Amino acid sequence: MAEEPADGGTRSEGVPSPPEKQGRSSRRETGGPAGDERETRPSRPSGESADAEPGRRTGGETGGERRDRAVGERDRRPGDAPDRGADDERDRWDDDRYGQGRRSHGPYERGRWNDDRYDRDQRSDDRYERDRWGDGRYDRDPRSEGVEAAEGAYSRPPTSPPGPPRRRRFRRFRLTAWITLVVAAVVVGVSIAWVNGPPTEAELREKAGLLNKDRLLIGVKEDTPGIALRKPGETGFTGFDIDIAYMIAADLGFRPDQVDFLSIETEDRARMQARDTDGKFVKVDLVVATFSVTPERRADPSVGFSTPYLYTEQSVVTRSDYPDRDVASLGQLENKKVCSLGTSTSLAELKKAIKVDPIAELLISKCVDRLADGLPAARAADAVTTDAALLAGFVAEPERKLRHHDIALEKTEMWAVNAGSNAALRVLVDLALYRSYADPQNQRWEEAYDKHIRPLLAANPGVNVAQAQQPCALPPDVRRWPWERTLPVQDCPSAP
Repeated sequence: MAEEPADGGTRSEGVPSPPEKQGRSSRRETGGPAGDERETRPSRPSGESADAEPGRRTGGETGGERRDRAVGERDRRPGDAPDRGADDERDRWDDDRYGQGRRSHGPYERGRWNDDRYDRDQRSDDRYERDRWGDGRYDRDPRSEGVEAAEGAYSRPPTSPPGPPRRRRFRRFRLTAWITLVVAAVVVGVSIAWVNGPPTEAELREKAGLLNKDRLLIGVKEDTPGIALRKPGETGFTGFDIDIAYMIAADLGFRPDQVDFLSIETEDRARMQARDTDGKFVKVDLVVATFSVTPERRADPSVGFSTPYLYTEQSVVTRSDYPDRDVASLGQLENKKVCSLGTSTSLAELKKAIKVDPIAELLISKCVDRLADGLPAARAADAVTTDAALLAGFVAEPERKLRHHDIALEKTEMWAVNAGSNAALRVLVDLALYRSYADPQNQRWEEAYDKHIRPLLAANPGVNVAQAQQPCALPPDVRRWPWERTLPVQDCPSAP
């Protein structure tokens, strides 16, 4: 027989007792933080029907407001059997507001949520809120406007903004405008400089006509030991000028096997006409043939000198038994038979110093041959004068028995490469010489000097054969980006 409940209702067997009958904690102890007092709503009179007012059952609302049930009250419809799920539902949820579950214990809820609303996370600190919301309402989350409208302003105290919103927005706008103007000015300046600036190295190669060339023709001397020599019966050339020509050709994009050397005579260097193996004149691309720079040659439109690649000076060579032990000036050669290269700077200086007409030859080796013993008077010469670097190799040959004299001329002979009227090619040659001079890792010039000229110094004591340092070279006018300018720009003293 079922017992009568205390509230006057009836309860079937097997139906669990209300929470207060089973010794369960009251609703204040389940789901909310400690100390959370909830108002207990009055119970419905026992005699009142469940259908007295519409919307009073579980889940119903009238006018947007719910009527809370008393502890232990269950939703029943008239004539329905006892609903055991109602007690379980009441045990699972404390009140009608979704989010306060029995599983959400007090410490867990206090650690995760600031209050009863599911939209305030403790991790949303002041800095996060300031970064997330850019308006003046730092204590209002746009996502919770509906909740605030119904239950009041946000419970957390507002955080003071760093400054008036309008002023901060104006400062941001002004900074952005300045950055935009600076970037635009830099872009425009770089574009103008790039379009109107000097040509790039690739453009110079195209203008020089090197893109479709498979052979590079270079005119050189063939009779000067140590500088440019082709031995009888051989086709190859050796010497300082030859190595310099290979260095320049490499920077122009040509391998050694793509370079052809042709013998050129002194008077043909300006015209850039060399002879091939058949003796025919051929137009060459470059002339690297002990060509000294002078104002008159610079004025020639067919001559395009590069920056100098070697400094030397004029000197005199005689037989070792020459009566005058030392020849200190060209004036001492008065009334002597003196030989020199035709159309050379040395011949011009000799004509200024002596009254007797000198002997002019096309090859310096022919002049030196006139110093040999036992020659007829008509072919013999008493002295030879030209650049010291040209004569040093002959003096170093012991069988010739020659003596080298320093005549102390102030004028410096500067050897340069002739690119003719091809201005783009001349700039590329300057770039190759500049790289050789400025790059400490580029030792090709020094290697050529040590291999061909330095061994001649011992046989030519007291004579400045050639300076052991490459002449200073300034960077040519070639367009390059700042990160491409890896070589230092060094100050060059005034050219001698």
